[in-house]
Amino acid sequence: MLHLKLPTDPRWVNIVEKNIEEILTDHAYCEQKAASSAISFIIGFPEYSELVAAMSDLAIEEMSHFKMVHDLMVERGLHLGRERKDEYVHKLRFYFPKGGSRVESLINRLLVAALIEGRSCERFRLLSEQLEDKKLAKFYRKLMISEAGHYTMFLNFARQYGDRKKVDAKWQELLDFEKQVMKDLSVKETMHG
Repeated sequence: MLHLKLPTDPRWVNIVEKNIEEILTDHAYCEQKAASSAISFIIGFPEYSELVAAMSDLAIEEMSHFKMVHDLMVERGLHLGRERKDEYVHKLRFYFPKGGSRVESLINRLLVAALIEGRSCERFRLLSEQLEDKKLAKFYRKLMISEAGHYTMFLNFARQYGDRKKVDAKWQELLDFEKQVMKDLSVKETMHG
């Protein structure tokens, strides 16, 4: 379903288990950034009423996920650390050149958002299946389902607002690029690293 061209390195789950506080901090900020991104779609493209409605719901949902992660940390006696730059997201956001029409910019942003959600979904699936901490595994199973829905929503909006053949060609190019990004990133205690 996700069509990712390079699966996550299996060692990543082991790194996560040894660095739970770091991964939860990174995850919390990923949820906060996803909410901010949804709001930026509303601000940048207010004329797309269906998108605005979906992004309003998404912003609320992503902030509720932030709260869930933070609550989980507090319950475990952990503290939210400082925000770090997400190299993965940074590289994806600069894949498409600036300029072009507003519609082209919207489609590019939607495709990048779909890919981020897709990779998060894949990572959450791994955590739900491989973490020894069963409560945390169950938590990530629930979030995996949510991320799959976000992935599909963003991809469907891109296809709705653009020429399907062109959008699908861009999507394949972005997936190829993301494969290289994943090869280049070292395995870290981050959601996307």
